[in-house]
Amino acid sequence: VIYQGRTEGMNQWKSAHAAVTDRRTLAQALEGADAFFGLSQKGAVTPEMVASMAPNPIIFAMANPDPEITPEEVHAIRDDAIMATGRSDYPNQVNNVLGFPFIFRGALDVRATTINMEMKIAAAESLAMLAREDVPDEVAAAYQGSRPRYGKDYIIPVPFDPRLIHVVPMAVAKAAMESGVAGKPIVDTAAYKAQLSARRDPIAGTLNRIFERVRRYPKRVVFAEGEEEQVIRAAASFVAQGLGQAILVGREDRISEAATFLGVDLESKGISIQNARLSHRNSAYAQYLYERLQRQGYLFRDCQRLINQDRNHFAAAMVALGDADAMVTGVTRNYSIALEEVRRVIDEKPGHRVIGVSIVISRDRTVLVADTAITEMPTARQLSEIAIEAAGVGRRLGYEPRVAMLAFSSFGHPAGERSEKVREAVALLDSQRVDFEYDGEMAADVALNREVMSQYPFCRLSGPANVLVMPAFHSASISTKLLQELGGATVIGPLIVGLDKPIQIVPLGAKDSDIVNMAALAAFNIGG
Repeated sequence: VIYQGRTEGMNQWKSAHAAVTDRRTLAQALEGADAFFGLSQKGAVTPEMVASMAPNPIIFAMANPDPEITPEEVHAIRDDAIMATGRSDYPNQVNNVLGFPFIFRGALDVRATTINMEMKIAAAESLAMLAREDVPDEVAAAYQGSRPRYGKDYIIPVPFDPRLIHVVPMAVAKAAMESGVAGKPIVDTAAYKAQLSARRDPIAGTLNRIFERVRRYPKRVVFAEGEEEQVIRAAASFVAQGLGQAILVGREDRISEAATFLGVDLESKGISIQNARLSHRNSAYAQYLYERLQRQGYLFRDCQRLINQDRNHFAAAMVALGDADAMVTGVTRNYSIALEEVRRVIDEKPGHRVIGVSIVISRDRTVLVADTAITEMPTARQLSEIAIEAAGVGRRLGYEPRVAMLAFSSFGHPAGERSEKVREAVALLDSQRVDFEYDGEMAADVALNREVMSQYPFCRLSGPANVLVMPAFHSASISTKLLQELGGATVIGPLIVGLDKPIQIVPLGAKDSDIVNMAALAAFNIGG
C-alpha cells in the first residue's frame, strides 16, 4: 500500500507502508502495488503509474477539490480498478460525515469516557457491512432510479443514506460497552435503534437527494416575486448552496433596498435582476403571448401590459423562450390564480395531463398523492391519466411505483357512483398496458396496510402502495391537510406536473426555506 502526503507525522506509516513525497519515487513504488492512498495534490498520479499497478488495484485519490487522478482518467486505461475520491459528483465519496457525527452520537449516548480504537473500528466495520446491504428507496432516488449494488462503484454508503443514523452509532455504542469505556450502558438496544431512526428529518433526507442532483446540473431559476424579502433570501440561499443561478424579477431599487436591509449581497456571482418594464426582451415576450392569446380576445397591447406589469407572465415567458430554465412563484398570490397566469404562457407537455402531486413524508414511508390541485371531479379517463402522471413522478424520484386507485369502497363493496368511475379507470389502464403496478378500487387502509391488503389475495400490488390516486380533488386536498396537521406527516406540494416547462408554485406567504425547496424541485424538473 502506497501512501502519499505530507512528511510530518509519517513515522507511524513507515513500518507497514511506503510513504513517498516525489513523483519519481511514487512511480517506482506504484509498480505492482495493490493500493494507493493519496492526500496530496491534483495530478500527482499519472495514467502510466496506474497502468503499472497490480490487478484490481484500489485507488483512493483524496486530494480536494481535485484528486490526484480522476476516475475518468483511471477508467480510460483500466476497467478493474476500485476508485474513490472525496468528491460528491463521483461514486464512492469518502466523506467524514459518514463517521464523525455518528461516532460522537454513539459515544455520547453511552457517556463514553473516551473514543478508543475499538469504537473507531466498529464504525468502519458498520459502514462496510452497510455497503453490502440492499439500499433503500431513498438511496435509489438519489441515483435517479438506478439502484446501486455492492461493487467497485459502490463500496461505501452515500452520505445521505438514512440508515447511517441507526447503524453507526449503534455499533459505536456497543463497542464502547464491550471495551469498558461506557459510563451509561444501553439496556434496550432495540429501543435505542428506534430512537436513533426517529431523530432524522424525513423531509431533509428527501430534499437533500434532490439538492445533490441539482448541484450536479445547476439551472437558471427565475423567482417571479423578486421584491419580496423571503424571495430575496431564498434566491441568495439557492445560489449559496450551489444549486444554480437566481433571477429576481422586480424593480432594481426596491430589490436593492430590501437586500441591503436583509444583509444580502446582490453583487455575489449568480444573482441577477430583471425589470419587466425595462427588459430588452419584453417586446419578444409580448409578441409570443399575443400569438397565443389573440384568438381569446386579447389585443397586442393587452399582452404587452401583461408582460410589462405582471411578474408571473413575464417570468413564465422567460422560461418559455429559453432565457431561464425554471420558475417559482406563489408567495403573493393564490395558488389557482398563479397557475391560471402561468398557463396563459406555458402549455401542457404533449401527451401529458397537468395535475398536482403532493409528497407525503411520514416516519416510515414516503407516499405520493394525486391529484391535489387541478381536477375537481375527474372522469374515469382523467383518473387513468392522473395515475400515469403520478407514476411518472414516482419514477423520477427513484421509486418503483405501486399505484392504488382509491375510493371509499374496496373491490365492489359497498357500491357507489365514484367507485364505479375508479373501476372504469382501472379498466382503461388495463387496455393501455402501462408499465407500473396498479389496482383498485380500494380503501386507503387496504392500499397502505400489508395485513389488510392480504385479505384480498387477488390484489395486483406486490406491496403497500406508494402512489395514491384520489377519486376527487376535495378528498385529496382534505386528506393531505389532515395528515399534515394531525398525523405528524410532512407534506410537500402540491407540485405541478405535466407542464411543458418546469414551474412550481409555493403556498401563499411561504417561508424562504419553502421557496428554496420548490426552486430546487423546479430545477430538478420534478414535473417531467
